[in-house]
Parts: sequence; C-alpha cells; structure tokens
Amino acid sequence: MYQIELGKSGLLVPTIAVGCMRISDMSDKEVSAFVDTALSMGANFFDHADIYGGGESEVVFGRAISAYPRESILIQTKCGICGGKYDFSYEHIVSSVEGSLKRLGVDYVDTLLLHRPDALMEPEEVSRAFDHLKTTGKVRHFGVSNQNPYQMQLLQNALDMPLCANQLQFGIMHTPMLQSGINVNMQNGPAVNRDGGVLDFCRLNKITIQPWSPMQHGFFDGCFIDNEQFPEVNAVMQTLAEKYGVSKTTIAIAWILRHPAKMQPITGTTNLTRLRDCLRAAEVTLTREEWYAVYLAAGNELP
Repeated sequence: MYQIELGKSGLLVPTIAVGCMRISDMSDKEVSAFVDTALSMGANFFDHADIYGGGESEVVFGRAISAYPRESILIQTKCGICGGKYDFSYEHIVSSVEGSLKRLGVDYVDTLLLHRPDALMEPEEVSRAFDHLKTTGKVRHFGVSNQNPYQMQLLQNALDMPLCANQLQFGIMHTPMLQSGINVNMQNGPAVNRDGGVLDFCRLNKITIQPWSPMQHGFFDGCFIDNEQFPEVNAVMQTLAEKYGVSKTTIAIAWILRHPAKMQPITGTTNLTRLRDCLRAAEVTLTREEWYAVYLAAGNELP
C-alpha cells in the first residue's frame, strides 16, 4: 500500500481508506478481524462519523483498536448532521468531537470533516471551533465533505489551517465531476457543471478528494458490480479482472486510483474478502486505454 499526503497537511496516509459506516452491527470479534485485515494490508486510515450506527460504530471500533498503539492508527471522523438539520455551530462541532473521542476511547482524532454543507454556516464560528480543537490537541487536521469550491473558499478564508480533504461521491457509475470537464462548451446534459468544478479546484488547491460509495450507482441505489442493469461495464471490468488476476471490485477501486488527482477512495464493505479486494487495487495500474474503456462502458460518451 503506497502513501499520499493528505492535502497540504504533511500527514502521510494510505492511498485507500477503510470506511466504518456499517460496522455497528458486527460483534467485537468480527470488528477485530476487520481491523486486523485492513492493517495487515497497510490500510491504517479508518473513516468514521458521529452518526454512523448512532455512534455505535465508533464504540465497537474503539474496543477493537485498544490493543494497538494509538500512533499506529489514523482515525478520521465527521460531524454536522443531526436529525433534520445540519449544524456547524461552535457548540455542536466541539461537543460532537468530544463525544467521538469518548466513544472511540482516544485522546485525539487525526482528521475531522464537516459532513454536509450547513446553509447557516458562519465561517468565523467554525474557525473558532477548529482553533479550540487544534490547540487542545483533540483534532490534528481538518477538512470537509460534499462541498463545492465556493463553500470551501468561504470557509478557508476564515481558517488558519488548510482544508486537507473533501469527501465526495465518485466512482465508475457516478462521474459528474468528470463529465462537465470532458464535455466543455457542449450543449448536452453531461456538459452541465453541477459542482462548480470541484475536481479541478481540489487539484489546484491540493485538497485530497476522498470518494465515498465508490461501488454505488445513484444515491445509495445499490452496487453496480454483477448487477444485471449494467452488463456492458461489468463485461469490460471482467476482462480487466482476468488480465490482472484480480476481482472486479479491485478494478473498480483501481479505476479511481488511476486518475492523477491522487484521490483516496473509501471502502464501504464489512466483508473481509471484498475488503482485501478493495485494498489490492493499490497494486493495479490501468492503462489510459483501459480507463477510458471502463468510462465508456459505464454509459458515458466522448464528444
């Protein structure tokens, strides 16, 4: 597993992150096996959120890592979603982090992301919360999730530290951040800029994109791998899987890693075989021709 710098933070992280959204229903033994499997393959960056499993995902994870030195594990969590509203107030950010630390059984998290854009965000208030968490040693680095360039700029103007990451939905069957750039000056649907050019903005400002739900089509509409709705892309992926001696799951993550933005995709599975398949993607480098073949088989067109 090779490493990348997370934004401009100076923090080196594995190029694939391990998502923990679905571990709340697992037994302690199962979560320990999940963590051990990831660590054995060099994946020591784990992604959480205060809302995952109603907080229980952080609890069971905390028990699983208690036997490991704290510095050997990189923990990211998120806050801001809370029952019918989003909340980036100073009080909520600070109390959310304190709750996560208690559930995880640790003194600090390596990164904190704001989970969904809060329409009522006051950048100076967020900055005050971040400063407090930084100076008290509770959070080391900060980022966002699902934000467009102007939202990030607005926040960054008030911060004394760089935003290190932006977590965005991206994968073979969800590529709007690519399509508008490919279809520049066209009058077709894919030419519509839906995110303010977030891909190029993050590359220009050295903000690491963390693709979430890379196996999903639509908004949590299910996995596209071996899905009869998508025979063309599965056929191309099967050919590549056979060529490289890996699974189609591996190819799906390798396709993301092939992009020069140096993204850090987040796995979402709790199945140990699929987790290993995801992490093996760091060993596969698709050719330009193969990358475009997958893109076209997913139903996209080139102008």
